[in-house]
Amino acid sequence: MKAIGIILAGGNNEGRLGVLTDHRAAAALPIGSSYRAIDFTLSNMSNSGIGKVAVLTQYNSRSLKDHLTSSKWWDFGRKQGGLFVFTPFISSTDSNWFRGTADSIYQNMTYLLRSNEEYVVITSGDSIYKMDYRKLVQSHEDNGADITIAYQEMDRTDLKNFGIMLMDDTKRLIEFEEKPEHPKTNYASLGIYVISRKLLITLLEEIASRGEYDFVKDILIAKRKELKIMGYAFQGYWNTLSTGIGAYYAVNMDFLKKEIRDVFMNKFPYIETKAKDEPPAKYNKDADVRDCISGSGTIFNGKVERSVIFRRVYTGEGSVVKNSIVMEGCKIGKNCVVENAILDKEVELSDGQQVIGKSVSELAILKKGTKL
Repeated sequence: MKAIGIILAGGNNEGRLGVLTDHRAAAALPIGSSYRAIDFTLSNMSNSGIGKVAVLTQYNSRSLKDHLTSSKWWDFGRKQGGLFVFTPFISSTDSNWFRGTADSIYQNMTYLLRSNEEYVVITSGDSIYKMDYRKLVQSHEDNGADITIAYQEMDRTDLKNFGIMLMDDTKRLIEFEEKPEHPKTNYASLGIYVISRKLLITLLEEIASRGEYDFVKDILIAKRKELKIMGYAFQGYWNTLSTGIGAYYAVNMDFLKKEIRDVFMNKFPYIETKAKDEPPAKYNKDADVRDCISGSGTIFNGKVERSVIFRRVYTGEGSVVKNSIVMEGCKIGKNCVVENAILDKEVELSDGQQVIGKSVSELAILKKGTKL
């Protein structure tokens, strides 16, 4: 593959994910009982033949860096290429954090300068999808584009949370509205771009000289008439965590649908993650578990229905869990009720406790390590 990858995984999503990102980057959020959000983009890179990938992270990055300690799970443990994790560089003369998406790449310019590949595929680390970037790059070449943006025609009510594209009949970008209050189209950017490596270097140096730092505002929007920017329609499943806790809940619940779960777990090429050497889930005699997915090392004693359960969770006798996400290491005592809730890691509920949200749109959320 004649491209290198850049994964933007530094954002804190401006607080939209609440306590879930108090101690972790959004890209490190647990997904579908066994994954982290960044696994999907990393696997897409590897499955597309991109052998050199940089992950740019900033806020609460310890959990993410721990997950990426070994690159072999995504087949990046190689002599040529590999997986690189970059954080803001702090020295006695320079202590700037990343001031925007373009600045995060500019501060790691040596990654681009020391590469030889023709193209750069830029993506975010908090979107859930499966894409062959080879088709994206081929479309970029066929159109003779300067920049190609992957987009999807969306039928959803929260379009104002996305970058909205207005294109002509050839799919050339005419206008780009960043999170408009009243979108003119339903063509939403997926935050996935292809650009020539040399052009990217030139553009980054140009905007940095003017004190500009944002890839969308200062490159895509500012250069939309000067550059040939094309759209690439993506038809498969795509969702993002960036719009808030409701999106995080919805993405995990989507994994209860067989047709969506199969895309990631049962159809080659697969989405890979860091392996955990633990026994399979155990269902004791009084367990009643239905319409759920569960991680390894979990022990069920009570009733669990329409929920996503992660690793090493324990549910006590007589307990009931419904419409909920229960993260790694949680312990639910006897005769507890958990409904319409998200329990972050290592939450402990003593016998008889109740954690009940009003609905799936008004969830009860317990932060990491809560003990009731």
